[in-house]
Amino acid sequence: MQPIHAPFPSTRLRRTRATPALRALVRENSLSAGDLIWPIFVRKGEGIEEAIPSMPGVTRRSVDKVADAARMAADLGIGAICVFPYTGPEDRTEDCAGAWDAGNPANRAIAAIRQAVPDMAIMSDVALDTYNINGHDGFVENGEIVNDRTVEALVKMALSQAGAGADIIGPSDMMDGRIGAIRAALEGAGHSNVTILSYAAKYASAFYGPFRDAVGASGALTGDKKTYQMDPANSDEALRLVARDLSEGADMVMVKPGLPYLDICRRVKDTFGAPTFAYQVSGEYAMIKAAAQNGWIDEERVMIESLMAFKRAGCDGVLTYFAPEAARLLKG
Repeated sequence: MQPIHAPFPSTRLRRTRATPALRALVRENSLSAGDLIWPIFVRKGEGIEEAIPSMPGVTRRSVDKVADAARMAADLGIGAICVFPYTGPEDRTEDCAGAWDAGNPANRAIAAIRQAVPDMAIMSDVALDTYNINGHDGFVENGEIVNDRTVEALVKMALSQAGAGADIIGPSDMMDGRIGAIRAALEGAGHSNVTILSYAAKYASAFYGPFRDAVGASGALTGDKKTYQMDPANSDEALRLVARDLSEGADMVMVKPGLPYLDICRRVKDTFGAPTFAYQVSGEYAMIKAAAQNGWIDEERVMIESLMAFKRAGCDGVLTYFAPEAARLLKG
């Protein structure tokens, strides 16, 4: 059957682009501050707000400064905050016991945000890399990142974060079986309403460099993470991982990094229809910032365009360091 083409000039697709009002009427996707999750970095100490050179505009805050940041985010309409800890070499150990210490900076920050902004959704990060002297997301034994012993530790970490007041547990470690183990532990501890946003498809990417600076892991990492994070060449594997994590009790799933993996976002959303998120990671953020600082791009336009790409690819929300800037712009 031959395709039917309307005769020119009956079909002029430019008609609906003619004015801002017409463009708004036919716009297929929208972006709001409520779609954004803002990753923040917290450290020990008091009165500290220190810049992260590889991530212009991003700071590490001591716990006492986190509440002010949360109030600002709430005023801008940002939907959620994700807490990541910075740890120095002196706080990293082989046994990673700081990861589930109720008094660690991340748990104290979660509690501070909960008190300052009761309605803010608070997300945590579950992985051992920020507490591990080896810089890996799991325990290292004889050069191997071991799975099952790591899962036991991740369960303790998740329970401590839920106890501190986290609404969303974010396992970013990529160990096999951790979603089922964490879900069972949360249920058993009376945290049945705590949700799990699984980093289900997390790739062994070169885009994470500035983040490792931000959490103090750059110098600690021994080797690479290719035995547990995904091969960037793979796509079907991502669907198998998402299917497994959903079957084990994940409520939402994550693709990480973001823009280089929009095809994965679309496949995940189309296949499962589950709440799907992407992480616009530190390298993506730093590249846009650097290009803007050199005058090569319009930062505001590129920022919004990059975030809209996630919505177009089927994402329900985005973790992004641009959250405050984007929210201010969207608020007008």
